Amino acid sequence: MCGRLNVIDEPLSQIVSETLGIEFTTSSNNNLCPSQKVAAVAKENGCFQVNATWGIKPNWSKNVLINAQSETVHQKATFENAFLNHRCVVPCSGWYEWRLEGGRKVKYLFEHSENQPLFMGGILYNPQSPQLVTLTVKPNEKCSQYHHRMPLLIEPENLDYWFHSTPDELMPLMRGVKDDLVNVFKC
Repeated sequence: MCGRLNVIDEPLSQIVSETLGIEFTTSSNNNLCPSQKVAAVAKENGCFQVNATWGIKPNWSKNVLINAQSETVHQKATFENAFLNHRCVVPCSGWYEWRLEGGRKVKYLFEHSENQPLFMGGILYNPQSPQLVTLTVKPNEKCSQYHHRMPLLIEPENLDYWFHSTPDELMPLMRGVKDDLVNVFKC
């Protein structure tokens, strides 16, 4: 699920800066992959930008972990502390999924229906060399046609709630957004 992001610096940087009241800058990358740096926003005495590596490699895992399921993130030892204390959002222009069609994989781009940034929920690790994991949810009806998970998208009016609520209070946000918030394009 969601192993590639689309990041277009303008108007993304400007809109995120205005929405959060910070200086947010990012570079365009229409194929941002795990293990690459991604611009995220965290909150500790105010919002701030952090450029983090997408993915963590716990010593018990053979693979880099890039996503965690939002329904259980507060219960898993690997994610529990980060979810409690180090939530972030990853502003992006969209994400990609692939679907098997006629024996071959077809790429699809998912974007905000009103050309606004998408704020993916995430959790941060290792302040000295920041890393992050994005969170996933069961998909809305539209997205379920392409994949069995989708990113946890935090709508702008819920950003403060995302940063300041307890894990139990966040459970109502742990769902797919309305179908009409996302447009899907065949690449």
